[in-house]
Amino acid sequence: MANRSADWFRQAQRDLEQAEDSARAERHEWACFAAHQASEKAVKALHLRLGQEAWGHVVSRLLHELPEEIKIPENMIDKARVLDAYYVAPRYANGHPEGAPFEHYGKLQSKEAIAYAGEIIEFVRSQMA
Repeated sequence: MANRSADWFRQAQRDLEQAEDSARAERHEWACFAAHQASEKAVKALHLRLGQEAWGHVVSRLLHELPEEIKIPENMIDKARVLDAYYVAPRYANGHPEGAPFEHYGKLQSKEAIAYAGEIIEFVRSQMA
């Protein structure tokens, strides 16, 4: 089976670009979701590069499941937990007690999500080099 890790990583980079575009367009809920997707795909790329399968959408767990010899930077799993909160709620009207998803996200959230996803992508890039 072909190693598709480079494909996953390139898509992670493109998803981060989408997050940035969405933030500029003030679609902060989509920026947060795209940042989550970018980080998820990047970590899955690393799993694939290491010859492992990775399933699910919880980035913090995907990081935790990397081999022990991969030294995950301090606070990265906590940052991934922030991104994990952006997998469902930004997309579905029942993700919050009331209001449409876009009413719950603003510049603060999208800026943080993009920064955290960028850190995860750079970490993965360094491990895949």
